[in-house]
Amino acid sequence: MSYSNDAPLRDENVRVKHRRVDVGGVDTFYREAGDECAPVLLLPHGYPCSSYEFRNLIPLLADRWRLLAPDFPGSGFSATPDDFDYRFDGYARFLDGFVRTLGIERFALYLHDFGSPIGARLAMMDPSRVVAQIIQNGDIPYEDALGPKYADIEKTWDLPPEQMRAALREAITESGFREEFLNDVRADLAERIPPDMWSLHWALTTPARIEAYVEVIAGLKENRDWFPHHRAYLAKYQPPTLILWGPQDHYMPETSARAYLRDLPHAELHLLDGGHWLLETNLDEVVKLMRDFLGRVHTAR
Repeated sequence: MSYSNDAPLRDENVRVKHRRVDVGGVDTFYREAGDECAPVLLLPHGYPCSSYEFRNLIPLLADRWRLLAPDFPGSGFSATPDDFDYRFDGYARFLDGFVRTLGIERFALYLHDFGSPIGARLAMMDPSRVVAQIIQNGDIPYEDALGPKYADIEKTWDLPPEQMRAALREAITESGFREEFLNDVRADLAERIPPDMWSLHWALTTPARIEAYVEVIAGLKENRDWFPHHRAYLAKYQPPTLILWGPQDHYMPETSARAYLRDLPHAELHLLDGGHWLLETNLDEVVKLMRDFLGRVHTAR
């Protein structure tokens, strides 16, 4: 079966593969679909999620691209090693190990939530590998364009380190996960977000994983110092960029999306009627825009 670039239809012959691979000693689960010779789209997930967030997207692009969605250490069905560096730098090194283990030399990146600073660090390790980026409500590198919800996290930064971690730990609950997934969307859109999103990921959350989540959320403080490096990368390398944004987002509203245009003036920006989890609420629109964009910038040679 063949598709046009703008056809968000499911090919019943597509089979998503659920695989495991050792990445630097970490037993890693990942989802994969598409021909092994096709251009690669790498899908690093956000918090408090896993590769499960891409379960609906993957089959709709696998006719033309090879999609790879790993579960980060401490998330989904990957292991939670005691000696892993559960900070953005550690996750970026892991993601670099993942693509190297699979022999991936060039790829496009889908950057969402915490997957954005992780994927950006990966890109900065070797910019020549990155063909394009799709930014969808990713954690932005612009201090003055963050949404009001970030203020709640920033309040903890003035606490002593252990008190800060205790405050963050208290917020990691099943109801907290539910709030993260529903965020600020209207009631009719909230109905499109399945409770699987928070109930599944909470069911996979162990005490060790809570400590890993605390570590990465606490890392937002030091990540603020990294913002200028991210902006410098964008300004210098100008990766072809598609920005897909749901403005109903307490963490990253419309102003957050537009901030990217400061360093990426040629980026394509689309504001959709949704929030943080567009793959749950606006999938068809996202797929149509992605197929058009990737069909222009990331095709087989």
